[in-house]
Amino acid sequence: MAEVKFFSPEWADAVRDALVTGPSAEVKAGKLQEYWDFFELVKSMLTASWALGCRDLPAELGKGPAYLFVQWGGGTVTDCRIIGPDDPLDATYVLTMDYRDWNALHHGYDAQRTVMYRKILLEDGNLLEFFKAIYFFVECLAVIGAVPAEYPELAVR
Repeated sequence: MAEVKFFSPEWADAVRDALVTGPSAEVKAGKLQEYWDFFELVKSMLTASWALGCRDLPAELGKGPAYLFVQWGGGTVTDCRIIGPDDPLDATYVLTMDYRDWNALHHGYDAQRTVMYRKILLEDGNLLEFFKAIYFFVECLAVIGAVPAEYPELAVR
């Protein structure tokens, strides 16, 4: 079966399923149980939405910029969809990164480094409130990056 295209509605559906499932047992085995207890606590209390954008989405994937909208509530994902440039952008936190950085995340670049080295930037939302849940966000970003997708090659400039 062919992989779904990055930033397609089918990819957003797969992201939702992956976020609901959460990090794999293998990932969980690499960190202390107290870390995952905190992760689950944050997850159970989070009532926020993320709009995770791709600034320079390749033309064959649609008209950009586009955003992956993820709404959290009641300990789970309550909405996960693609928001196009003509749709209203109403999220608690708006973060964006370049296509090449999304691609790198998908191919194994570390989610924590993605945040730490400012490859993904918070463009709208309360910075202090966002960073109270940063470990949760980083683990979710890693889950999102691992969702299978087809990433078209960019032309060399």
